[in-house]
Amino acid sequence: MAELAPLIAVVGCDGSGKSTLAADLLAHLKKTRLAERSYLGLGSGAMGTKIKAWPIIGTALERTLSNRANRARDPKDKIPGILTALVLYGFSLRRKAKFERVLSLRRSGITVVTDRYPQTEVAGFYDGPGLSAARADGWVVSKLAARERIIYEWMASHIPTLVIRLHVDVDTAMARKPDHARALIEKKVAATPLLKFNNAPIVDLDATGLYEDERVAATQAIDKVLG
Repeated sequence: MAELAPLIAVVGCDGSGKSTLAADLLAHLKKTRLAERSYLGLGSGAMGTKIKAWPIIGTALERTLSNRANRARDPKDKIPGILTALVLYGFSLRRKAKFERVLSLRRSGITVVTDRYPQTEVAGFYDGPGLSAARADGWVVSKLAARERIIYEWMASHIPTLVIRLHVDVDTAMARKPDHARALIEKKVAATPLLKFNNAPIVDLDATGLYEDERVAATQAIDKVLG
């Protein structure tokens, strides 16, 4: 098997500035090597916004879907039906397709900077398996959850060359993302230090201070790892 080109994963709670930093790191890497950026999120937030804009039924439908997704994140609840499980599984297949493209780029010798990275340590949110948090009742839902878990274990087995982990407090994140649910932001802030990405090399950065200091620290960390 051909050696894979490096991968730099930028991770952190919503509002931590992942996208901005990932774009700047890509520009830095392109000065010395072939590099591309990839977004490994589900894009469910953008889809929810589009659904909410539908005439008449949009707001109610988005609220229903959001409530079902929240139930699937709750370890004390059960996944609310086969349809919800299929939707969440479909999102995971979408992420798998993005991840396969990343692997293709790396096999071609292209260094990749990712905004987010799949993990198996925290289920239900934060780029973890969507069907592994709440209880999976019934044969079909249980089968989908098991198959999804395999997908995430496969993705997580590809350990990043370096993880840039951004830390932000809840109030700062909410000020930057006022349309997000505070309860979910709180969970993500609490989960950030728990993510180890299969013991990948991790650089922790404070994303509440001066951005220029953060950018310099990240680029220096990358240069040190890549040589």
